[in-house]
Amino acid sequence: MIRIAIVDPQPAVRAGLAMLLRKEAGLVPVGAATGFDDGLDLVRRLRPDVVLLEHHLLEGDGIALCRRVAELARPPRVILHTADPAPELSLLARVASADGMVDKLAAPEHLFDAIRIVARGGSALPPLDAREMDAAAHVLDPEDLPLLAMLVDGTAAGEAADTLHLDRRRAARRIERMLGRLRAGIHAAA
Repeated sequence: MIRIAIVDPQPAVRAGLAMLLRKEAGLVPVGAATGFDDGLDLVRRLRPDVVLLEHHLLEGDGIALCRRVAELARPPRVILHTADPAPELSLLARVASADGMVDKLAAPEHLFDAIRIVARGGSALPPLDAREMDAAAHVLDPEDLPLLAMLVDGTAAGEAADTLHLDRRRAARRIERMLGRLRAGIHAAA
């Protein structure tokens, strides 16, 4: 049984996902939240296996919530479930330590498969666009590139910090700064 929390600002989406998940064998919705604070509280309280997370939240930011969830002692796996699966989101998802990304318009079977893959420890992230990586390299400071490479490769933030001989708190601050610069670079290019 895979226990799933849903964080999405839209009531109809939360209700629809819960109903859809209940009908699929082995998938159990355990709770829902609308934003950053209640989403983090829900994850801490219920300790789900997987979190379905919309990155556009009414209160807070889903990418920032993904980062906070990844920093928990025993973090659940996170799938960005989005209506905006732009290629640049795939890079942000990796830097934020997401495990998967599924378009809200995808067939339910695609979502179910992604949930099962990430629950087993796999990745359900789409391939990265080489242009996005090149753009990121031009937006970030050169000293951040090794950290970016490790995060994109799926290395946990704490493990990347240890490998790069960085204090974990300092690495977390660098990752937050990287996310801010990547977002700004993406919006400037648009």
